[in-house]
Amino acid sequence: MITDDQIKLMIGSLLHDIGKVVYRSGDGRNHSQSGYEYLKNEAHISDDEILNCVRYHHGMYLKNASLAEDDKAYVVYYADNVAAFSDRREAEAGEGGFDKAMPLESVFNILNGNHGQSHYAMQVLNPKNGINYPTEDEISMDEHFYQSVIQNITDNLKGITLDEEYINSLLAVLEANLTYIPSSTSKKELADISLYDHMKMTAAVASCVMQFLIAKGEKNYKQSLFINAEKSYDEEMFLLYSMDISGIQSFIYTIGEKGALKGLRARSFYLEIMMEHIVDELLEKLSLSRANLIYTGGGHCYLLLANTDDTRDILEHYEKSLNHWMMEHFDTALYVACGYAKANANALRNMPKGSYSDLYLTISKMISEKKSNRYNADMIRNLNSRKHEGERECKVCRRIARLTDDKCQVCLALEKMSGSILYENYFTVMSEPDKDALPLPENRYLAADTKESLLKRMESENYVRCYTKNEIYTGKHVTTKLWVGDYTTGDTFEKLAEQAEGVERIGILRADVDNLGTTFVYGLQRPDGDDKYVTLSRTSTLSRQLSLFFKCYINEILRKGTADNFGGSGERKAVIIYSGGDDVFLAGAWNDVIAAFMDIRNALEKFTQGTLTISGGVGIYDAKYPLNVMAKEVERLEDRSKHVEGKNAVTLFDETHAYPWNVFIQNVVTEKLGVLKTYFDQNDEHGMAFLYHLMELLRESGNDINFARYVYLLSRMEPQEHENKEKRAAYRSFSRKMYEWSGKEQDRKELITAIYLYVYLNRKREEQD
Repeated sequence: MITDDQIKLMIGSLLHDIGKVVYRSGDGRNHSQSGYEYLKNEAHISDDEILNCVRYHHGMYLKNASLAEDDKAYVVYYADNVAAFSDRREAEAGEGGFDKAMPLESVFNILNGNHGQSHYAMQVLNPKNGINYPTEDEISMDEHFYQSVIQNITDNLKGITLDEEYINSLLAVLEANLTYIPSSTSKKELADISLYDHMKMTAAVASCVMQFLIAKGEKNYKQSLFINAEKSYDEEMFLLYSMDISGIQSFIYTIGEKGALKGLRARSFYLEIMMEHIVDELLEKLSLSRANLIYTGGGHCYLLLANTDDTRDILEHYEKSLNHWMMEHFDTALYVACGYAKANANALRNMPKGSYSDLYLTISKMISEKKSNRYNADMIRNLNSRKHEGERECKVCRRIARLTDDKCQVCLALEKMSGSILYENYFTVMSEPDKDALPLPENRYLAADTKESLLKRMESENYVRCYTKNEIYTGKHVTTKLWVGDYTTGDTFEKLAEQAEGVERIGILRADVDNLGTTFVYGLQRPDGDDKYVTLSRTSTLSRQLSLFFKCYINEILRKGTADNFGGSGERKAVIIYSGGDDVFLAGAWNDVIAAFMDIRNALEKFTQGTLTISGGVGIYDAKYPLNVMAKEVERLEDRSKHVEGKNAVTLFDETHAYPWNVFIQNVVTEKLGVLKTYFDQNDEHGMAFLYHLMELLRESGNDINFARYVYLLSRMEPQEHENKEKRAAYRSFSRKMYEWSGKEQDRKELITAIYLYVYLNRKREEQD
């Protein structure tokens, strides 16, 4: 349970820099004073402890203040400095002075050796406004925009309540309004950390520091955090902590054939909600808020925690409890491995050099060791000796359990909830089981709700918390907003296949960002080895930007596809099965899946300024093809792309059709598929049989006899002398390319892929049987 003191500290640290927005809206006072006056007079916050955190968070004001030695203002002062040290790095071509019209710069300016000059448009965070791509267009933040932001925040600050639900509501409000506002407007520093990220990091650090000092028995915050601040930077006050769930892919693909697509999405979303729930339960046990959550997605998370005996005991007990629960409900299918590294404030800003990346290496090593030795002797004995609730095997997950309609309770509930996963926006956690509710760790249960049914649940003692999809709600009980890739234009594989162009098939895409783990550890280093930008603030900012892309903006990307050889502009006929962290798993009409992958790749390149690439595989199948086989085959295609030199690749159909993205787009799609479309769309009398023969000969074109047959086949297409000049000219151009491409192995390979694509795009429905 979070105490009132802790809640006041969280609110005070989250709002400590609110005066920067007031100052930039036209107020002429220093931002500490303007923030204090604003909260007191406009937002009607009267609590002196909260107001002191805002008024005295800078040393020049704190040293002359008449405050108690244990005032929370000292904690916020210290936390603000730690966060600011991690934020503020001199720009490579900086100049003196401040500019309050300065826009937020992009963190991708300095990622993976980039030397970009991009920044963001003057916006609040609202997916309905489209994607806020980095731009080099001139942007000047104006007072009117800052005034509108202050008004948005004021409306939500009135009626403040001292409870943990308010903290999460406040975080949502600040994220929506401050995501594209720079924390610092110093012209000599990088301005790539948003005011939201800085305020959130300050709150995370402050909570950890106060817990550490309380555990240490230190009550004189003034002495330890203000007078002796430099010395305290070397104290290991923090834990950088991570959790990783193993077995996710196998769990997702374990579904029955009936309603396979809905089942995939239900299982994927269930695990996503489960991870969020696991994080929230842990934060509650640790008396912390979501400000301490650095990243969550794809079955992974990172948190900043206090380095205390109580914290480490809770972490150890919670990990054991989670794995006992996983074993009880899923046998050995899912497993949670956790790791942490002790850190001082200097390490969070990478002092000495290399100390920050060492934290991640320590965590990774601990998690890897746990994955290699999953269960201790007691857990293995328990697994072998425990009695099952039933004697029959679930026809979906194959676990022995008490069954209803040949399914265990988890699989049955997932099947019933699968429709709600697609269309409901509220997901409620309860302390007691309810009809068709899904089990969650810590004796909790998950149900999908409408707004009306949610309001009824909120009045029940059974209510714990609620998650909302893709909308920033604030107010009583609404705990956590989740960005979720939930785009869909169909709910069965059969319906998606019917929407395909040409051959009636579905496409399955699996892809992820190349070298992302390495990027997080080393991507902020400069080419000369300088790692002054390798800090917790920038890692956190990078994580949040990628989560926005893959969990939020991806819906917009698929809604507004760009016209290409595979489909027109507008909605892609596809369904997101999973998208988060850096992973994408899509199903849809086969041509739209390829088009969607191209859209995502192009958008990611623009969004990250070319600093990150994505590789994946696309398989094309009959709608009734076994799902588990599809999943394994597409996994192999994705792996093949990862083995292309330099990655940044796509593999189609099977492992032989693997290409770097630039080769696929320029050589296969634009050049060779373009030539085929230009010629055969105007000369379709030869039919598909000709292309099948052509492709067969190309595969064997190393043989002289087959090459002669290839030449003969092309010659038979030549128009007669009496036919019009345009047709004869088109043939000469086409045949010249066919001869040219047949002579080089790489061109032959690309041409074969292009022929496959053209045939699939133009195969008539009656030809498919």
